[in-house]
Amino acid sequence: MDLVNPTADEAAKVAAEYRIHVPSRESLQEVETSSRVRAEGQVLYVNMPLAIQDASAGFAPLPLGFILSQELLITVRYSEVHAFAKVKTLVENDPHMTSAAVFVALIDGMVDFTADVLEASSNSLAALSANTFGHNAAASTVRQKRMTHALRESLKVVGSAGDQLSRIRESLLGLQRIVGFVSETAAEWLLPELKTHLKTAQQDLLSLVDFETHLSGKAQFLLDAILGFINTEQNEIFRVLTIVSVVGIPPTLIASMYGMNFHNMPELGWRWGYPYGLALIALSTLLPILWFKRRGWW
Repeated sequence: MDLVNPTADEAAKVAAEYRIHVPSRESLQEVETSSRVRAEGQVLYVNMPLAIQDASAGFAPLPLGFILSQELLITVRYSEVHAFAKVKTLVENDPHMTSAAVFVALIDGMVDFTADVLEASSNSLAALSANTFGHNAAASTVRQKRMTHALRESLKVVGSAGDQLSRIRESLLGLQRIVGFVSETAAEWLLPELKTHLKTAQQDLLSLVDFETHLSGKAQFLLDAILGFINTEQNEIFRVLTIVSVVGIPPTLIASMYGMNFHNMPELGWRWGYPYGLALIALSTLLPILWFKRRGWW
């Protein structure tokens, strides 16, 4: 039985009919292990956070709960889950699937889907890395002029990737917890082939957690690199402003000095005084620029 956004009346009806306890959404969102996995007799109650956020709940992760026994499987969810559509087709083609077989099929589907999402995140980070460190990053003047906008967009991409990877890791750890718990607690009535499937799922989850850790490290590295580039761009801007201000001081001083118009200024009566002043201003501007260029600061 699949309960999607169950109301209180629906949950109470299912609980009374099957003599179980249907957990509320609030209880499914609790993070302590005793709330995530527990057994009441032969009935197992396990839940995990999905790699999806609910804006209406303050962007909290959406929970997914399983109630599993030898004869019964009830799922409690509050969003669409990719694996459910495929498993629904399997159940329609084979109505005699056991509750444990359906549970294992759901786990396999979620593991496969999470692997696909991680592969997509890996490709996205690889493209961002090539764009950030590629040889063409500093090739054209047009690109340099657009660097600030590109860095801002890169920050959004790497921030989004880091947030998604964090949610995927939380989901993977939840899957690891419930797969291990079911494998151990239900070992007496699980069929051998289902035990093998769960063991394979555990191994896949370990590799996915390692891969997610690698991607998180890469995302952090890219974040540090992009912030470093932004800092470099800001330093370049301040350096240009500093040079411009220094270059502007000598001509300003000369113009101020000859703009005083005192009566006893010798240059005031010169026939070529005005061209002389302009030439002196131009020379005082060019000399600092040439000096900065020779030092490699311009």
